[in-house]
Amino acid sequence: MLEFSRTWLPFIYLYGVGGIVFTVGLFLILRTKALRLSYLRHKKWFWLLLYGFVFWFSLHAIFIILAVGSK
Repeated sequence: MLEFSRTWLPFIYLYGVGGIVFTVGLFLILRTKALRLSYLRHKKWFWLLLYGFVFWFSLHAIFIILAVGSK
């Protein structure tokens, strides 16, 4: 059986610390006007970045659940 420290702890660290860095990065590019949400093209990229983070987070979680549940 896979323990919490070998499955979920790295996941929490990866998406916790990575999520903080990702959020700070998005905040900085929005604050410095490097990405302007008033432009349609920039808005698409913003949502693509958010979708990508949530997609990989979800996919990783699903595979961990499948691996832990399969014994």
